[in-house]
Amino acid sequence: MPLYATRPRLRARQLAADAGLLAWLLVWVLVARTVHGAVLVLAEPGRAVEDLGTSVAGNMASAAEAAGAVPLVGDDLAAPLDALGAAGTSAGSAGQAAQDAVGTLATVLALALVVLPVTWAVLRWAPWRLRWAREARAVRAMAVADPHVLAARALATAPLSRLAALPPGTAAAWHAGDPAATRALAGLELDRVGVTLPVWR
Repeated sequence: MPLYATRPRLRARQLAADAGLLAWLLVWVLVARTVHGAVLVLAEPGRAVEDLGTSVAGNMASAAEAAGAVPLVGDDLAAPLDALGAAGTSAGSAGQAAQDAVGTLATVLALALVVLPVTWAVLRWAPWRLRWAREARAVRAMAVADPHVLAARALATAPLSRLAALPPGTAAAWHAGDPAATRALAGLELDRVGVTLPVWR
């Protein structure tokens, strides 16, 4: 399946459309990365809470272990310290959960900022490119198998200015089966689609 027209003007349009799509994708990827980084800044308080909770839990665990070694009253001294350590662990878990939530939000926003606009652009770009590729393939095949069909289509659909530019009597010559007239008319259809066949040059 051909990807680009051989006619310079149409090929330039196709290349510009493809480059525009890639540029559009790149822009939104950069925007998504920026937004992702900006949202992740919101995770800093959660990270601070996690660090504080982990530190408190570790310190209280050490203190409880030391207090537990005191004869007779060790268990009584260690109990409140263990409770404080458990509270620190809970605070650390809450901080981690907040970071996870912010990370998920940042990822979802980044994906949405890429997927939605790029999908919109692809849905506008792909049908046009695929339609041209199918038509170009069909026209190439028809030009070899039965150029009379292309000549008839050109007579029916080509602008009058293009038909008027042909030598006088081209239509009558085509009706009479003149190969040169057939090639001239079929060439208009090839020009419209933007393809050419080397054997016609």
